Amino acid sequence: MTTGFVLIVTKTGFERKVREALDALDEVVHRWGLFGKFDVLARVEADSEVELTTMIVNNIRTIEGIVETRTLIGAVI
Repeated sequence: MTTGFVLIVTKTGFERKVREALDALDEVVHRWGLFGKFDVLARVEADSEVELTTMIVNNIRTIEGIVETRTLIGAVI
């Protein structure tokens, strides 16, 4: 299992729409609204780093209203 944290910047006024779109994705296990440079933080999980990356590129970054993302991929050390 691979876990990632996606920091998301949205267009003004799209915060709710982005949060709702994230809630519809099975790989998003939790998300939080933020204040500051980033508007949303999403915790995502997939079976592998490749699947996680593919899901972020194809399913998260394409959500209308998302301007920018930064992904932190966690590893057990």
